[in-house]
Amino acid sequence: MDAPPTLSSDVLAALPPAVVAFIQWQSDQILRLTARVAELEAKLGKDPTNSSKPPSTTHPHAKPPSSKPKSRRSRGGQPGHDKHERALLPTEQCREVVPCIPSACRRCGQALNGTDPEPLRHQVWELPEIQPIITEYQQHRLVCSCGCSTCGALPPGVPTGQAGPRLIAFAGLLMACFRQSKRRAAQFLSMILNQPASAGWMVLLQNRAAEAVQPAYDELAEQLARQAALNIDESPTKEGQAKAWVWTFVAATFTFFACRTSRAADVLQELLGSDFSGVIHCDRARMYWSFGCLQWCWAHLKRDFQALIDDPCPTKKRLGHDLMRPTQELFALWQKVRDGTIARRTFRRLMQPIRQRVDALLLRGYCNAHTYGFCKELVEHGEHLWTFVDIEGIQPTNNAAEQALRHAVIWRKLSFGTQSASGSRFVERLLTVIETCRRQSRNVFSWLVESVQAHIQQQATPSLLPTA
Repeated sequence: MDAPPTLSSDVLAALPPAVVAFIQWQSDQILRLTARVAELEAKLGKDPTNSSKPPSTTHPHAKPPSSKPKSRRSRGGQPGHDKHERALLPTEQCREVVPCIPSACRRCGQALNGTDPEPLRHQVWELPEIQPIITEYQQHRLVCSCGCSTCGALPPGVPTGQAGPRLIAFAGLLMACFRQSKRRAAQFLSMILNQPASAGWMVLLQNRAAEAVQPAYDELAEQLARQAALNIDESPTKEGQAKAWVWTFVAATFTFFACRTSRAADVLQELLGSDFSGVIHCDRARMYWSFGCLQWCWAHLKRDFQALIDDPCPTKKRLGHDLMRPTQELFALWQKVRDGTIARRTFRRLMQPIRQRVDALLLRGYCNAHTYGFCKELVEHGEHLWTFVDIEGIQPTNNAAEQALRHAVIWRKLSFGTQSASGSRFVERLLTVIETCRRQSRNVFSWLVESVQAHIQQQATPSLLPTA
């Protein structure tokens, strides 16, 4: 719609002052509402491809159609594909073998004798009826002739509660690894394992599991400050009625989680210390700026460049297109480094013109009023863009931290956070155990059972460090 013609100064002078004031108020209101509409339309245009929104925020039906042509093949296995089936176990490992011998010929009815040396084998798998193993300890109290009574002590290693190490470990994993609520976990124990349980008892079991893994957790916390590189990210959650954040620290051989009610730099100072000398992979959040050597995530930058491309401003759109081209070249080169098709020295040489082009484009945007705000920190802290080029072993993206945080994000969406500080301690410790064991190809249930047993017997907890 075309704008109406503006009123001349002569026309305005002929109008009453109240009318002029009303017209001025309407003009200001229209300008304010127009700016607000533009701001809201820009927010509506944000999605995981041009912002930091996670992919889960986009409804599956709202996702853009794939550029790949639709296949004409029907769903499922295609004719001629290799057959995949469960391999038969040796007969000796079967609990029972039932011979199925025909007694008469299916054609003439004549009686049949003997056995087939190579019969067709059909195995049926079934779950056993699960019954808890209950051990009763009878503590006798005897009275001496002197009048003193003495009660028999429990043997070493016997839990003081009613749950053994395997039950405590299983209950902890049921809530932390398999993301079940306390009520659902109690129902599973009661319905499937024939183990009477309640939601309140599950809280007791989770606290015991958290106490058992605390020494191993604290050992990893001490190792954080000694790492050469860390991928760090955080995600919001709740602790009771307060805001909280789940922090993840991905090292070379382990993953560490911490639940805190702060997203400020004091969390980093607490866990890494003020003299941390390693490289931190992160986004451009300001709490990381107090550390010297950073690598800003190029996956975030790529989404920000796409946001410039989607902006209606022609200046921003042009800068976004100009920055996207060298960014795509950067990722293509890095993929060759990751695949081992080019050497690191060659990568550094090929990155020089790309680096110069990006720096020049950011400087051009820095000198333009429309793009100054976007380019300001990228120009003034440009050294954080190229750490992965200068230091071997550093990656251009923070994908390792985002992938490690995915389990915690799904847990938070299902549980809506924790209700207390003790619940946060359980979450951070069990998430650390689960993700670290996964990365080290350990059986997390076996490790957790061993840790709970060691805690009950007051022995040293097994370490989560691979060299221990």
